[in-house]
Amino acid sequence: MLSFPTNDVTERPRIWTRLSGDDWAAFDALPPAIRHRLQEHAYDAWAVNALTLWRRFRRKHASSERALRSLLRYLDECEALERAAYAEAYRHRHGLPLPHLAAGASVLRYRRR
Repeated sequence: MLSFPTNDVTERPRIWTRLSGDDWAAFDALPPAIRHRLQEHAYDAWAVNALTLWRRFRRKHASSERALRSLLRYLDECEALERAAYAEAYRHRHGLPLPHLAAGASVLRYRRR
């Protein structure tokens, strides 16, 4: 597998482990609702990690629908943790709040259906 330089300057490598694998194949293997949520994620949502989580959540829950709802909530929680870690690192580095937070901006999302 080729390794490309990353432009990810967030705190993600410090708080998460990125699993190796084919991101495109993993993304294609996910249910449509999870793919849609990953497209809205504030950062690269790491499709291989999401597929691994999806498989674990499906084994854990009695129904795929319950697993889907649970994973979507979990992805929201992870994104919030990432944003908080990045904002804290920015505040520590620059002595100011993250401009997006200071402006009260939200994460851009597609229209909910």
